[in-house]
Amino acid sequence: MHPVIKRFRSVVVLGCLLAGFVTAWAASPIERPAPGQFIETLGNQLLARVTSDPKVAAGDNKAVRALVDELVLPVLAFEQMTASSVGPAWRSASPAQRMALQEQFKLLLVRTYAGALKQLQGKTLVVFPVRMAPDDTDVTVRSEIQGLGSEPVPLAYRLSFEEGAWVINDINVIGIWLVETYRTQFAQQIQKTGVDGLIKALKRLNGNA
Repeated sequence: MHPVIKRFRSVVVLGCLLAGFVTAWAASPIERPAPGQFIETLGNQLLARVTSDPKVAAGDNKAVRALVDELVLPVLAFEQMTASSVGPAWRSASPAQRMALQEQFKLLLVRTYAGALKQLQGKTLVVFPVRMAPDDTDVTVRSEIQGLGSEPVPLAYRLSFEEGAWVINDINVIGIWLVETYRTQFAQQIQKTGVDGLIKALKRLNGNA
């Protein structure tokens, strides 16, 4: 993978994890949660979950995949994120290719989660105030991951309010948006070998070639 992805993907995962309990905050017809408070509360809940589950904290692949299936995928606009990462080639991809791309993108997340969960120990999430109108449905929430003896890591989340709940469309780490970075890397692979070549490259990366 691109060196930029290798450098910041683990921190991206921390951001995803800290936002991982969105389903518990599905809004009522009367009131919806403020996105900043929503991210802060969910982050604290997830930190407690990681602390209480030794297998997850140790990066056990089976436990991590269960966590991703249960808590992460339902709160991500996953198909949209995969399509945006693949770029224009998504429109011409066959249904089978799209399914394969989504599966490999999911496995890519699981691999990254497994290597990054240990870094959550002793970390806290600080969420900054969000400026928005009461009826805004698309917002950006900015925050930092802070830990004793380490520099704060800036994070931002693009959220949309859809069908009574907030969902995550993209994550920014140290000024780099995840989907945009993958799109650049994937486009290089697609230009060389096409969509099937990208699928094969992701399978090799995920260890299931």
